[in-house]
Amino acid sequence: MADQSGASRLTVDRRTLLRAGGALAVGAGAVGGATALGSLVTAATAPRGVATEELRIGYLPITDAAPLLVAHGDGLYDQQKLLVGRPVLFRSWSSLMEAFLTRQVDLIHLLMPSAVQLRHVIGADVTVVSWNHTGGGAITVAPQITDIGELAGTQVAIPGWWSIHNMLLQRVLRANGLTPVARTSPSRSGGTVELVVMGPSDMIPALATGSISAFTVADPFNAGAVAQGVGKLHMLLDQVWRDHACCVTVVHRDLIDSRPDTVQALVDAAVAAQLNIRADRPAAAAILSGKGYLPQPPKAVEVAMAGTVPDPEGGPDRPRIDFHPYPFPSFTSELVRQMRQTVVDGETRFLDGLDPSGVHADLVDDRFVRAAIARHGGPAALGLPASLTRHERLI
Repeated sequence: MADQSGASRLTVDRRTLLRAGGALAVGAGAVGGATALGSLVTAATAPRGVATEELRIGYLPITDAAPLLVAHGDGLYDQQKLLVGRPVLFRSWSSLMEAFLTRQVDLIHLLMPSAVQLRHVIGADVTVVSWNHTGGGAITVAPQITDIGELAGTQVAIPGWWSIHNMLLQRVLRANGLTPVARTSPSRSGGTVELVVMGPSDMIPALATGSISAFTVADPFNAGAVAQGVGKLHMLLDQVWRDHACCVTVVHRDLIDSRPDTVQALVDAAVAAQLNIRADRPAAAAILSGKGYLPQPPKAVEVAMAGTVPDPEGGPDRPRIDFHPYPFPSFTSELVRQMRQTVVDGETRFLDGLDPSGVHADLVDDRFVRAAIARHGGPAALGLPASLTRHERLI
């Protein structure tokens, strides 16, 4: 896809995108893969939106977006001399990605597996500049479920095929002797669980009516189900992959090429917001609710942002969600390996030729976040190792 500056980029035509078929559809995060595929193909080949001085942020109403939202609510973009409009709320990943590809928004938080897919299926010039958070997702089950094995023969909702939630849920199912399936009626005797893609806002009503037995998604939907008495928290996904990222901050490559100072200021503001959140989580929750960024009940938002759970390894209680910006290369490499093991409803051949370490180099630009970390107190201020390296820990 050629950018407006004329720089040489990967050229993607409509025929190439259509050949991607189900591979793109499964990343759309909405029911009806063919429809989602058509929309994203159209978006990727459509004329780009008109550039404006005002930057536009798109987000889903989940706590994963908190740094981008708190930065706006706390005036941190203004402090960076940026003109940033009120963030625009979207209800599905497919609509958010479509708005991003057509330049209706300039900056989004996006499921990291979906960012990999956009880059390597349709060749979109998406670039990850930082992480939004770690953790923040959970598996919520119906009140009568006491053991994960009881999910056999039922349907469980996921927010998208290419989501950390789906990937880690499948690890939990397999660890308990269950088999995840797609578009196949689940069997209690066969120990199979059918996964269905569902918008986060539809999950709580579906759990309440018994249409599904469980769901996995970002907060505050898990906290909301518990608050309404229609579900109970089974486990945090952080227990499956310690300190994993879910959503990352994504911009167009040509914004980096043409306005690097703007990208640096955006990342600086987001990192400052992460520090503010870590310093006073209830205050951050009040911003998210009080200024209308998250429409869920304020109590659910506060639990999601400020709540803690026991550490399964015996350490101090851990937050339900944490915030730091550094995109570890080891995570990206392991993510690609995990994507290859994940059952999805669609084509996965795009993963065959990917070098896990090469994906990070192609997709992630960490120059801006390294500079932001340095000017905001260094790695220790954000709970990061001084080396900015780590080993991935999965159960």
